Amino acid sequence: MYAKKQADPNTRVRIGTGVIVTDHQGWILLEKRSDCSVWGLPGGRIEPGETIQKSAIREVKEETGLNVEITRLLGVYSEAEGRIVTFLDNGDVVHLVDIILEAKIISGELSCSVESEELSFFKPTALPSDIVPPALAPLQDFIEGKQIGNIR
Repeated sequence: MYAKKQADPNTRVRIGTGVIVTDHQGWILLEKRSDCSVWGLPGGRIEPGETIQKSAIREVKEETGLNVEITRLLGVYSEAEGRIVTFLDNGDVVHLVDIILEAKIISGELSCSVESEELSFFKPTALPSDIVPPALAPLQDFIEGKQIGNIR
């Protein structure tokens, strides 16, 4: 998917959503991304005219086959460390700003999309070691029980 990069005047900012989906046991759904073979949160770009909630619900459905209900705003993540990336497929340098939401499953059947190599639920204390950098701080905040309104 990407390699680390420093921001420069040509760096674009992309605002997206990331979703921490939990099952009935409180385990966290992660997807092994097909563009980099590393685990991350379901989510993606907010489309023009789309609300944050609709973007999050759409992205989870597209990437996992699950219908979710948004339950809480975890935070907004924009700190440059781990969020300025170069997409390897086209060379675009992007500063990712993610609005991270929490959600519960209301229906659907777990199924991979073209964006996912694998989908799996993980116990919060036993997450995989190979997680994309933009997902690290939100996952840490979620596990630590941080409250609404985190800005990092």
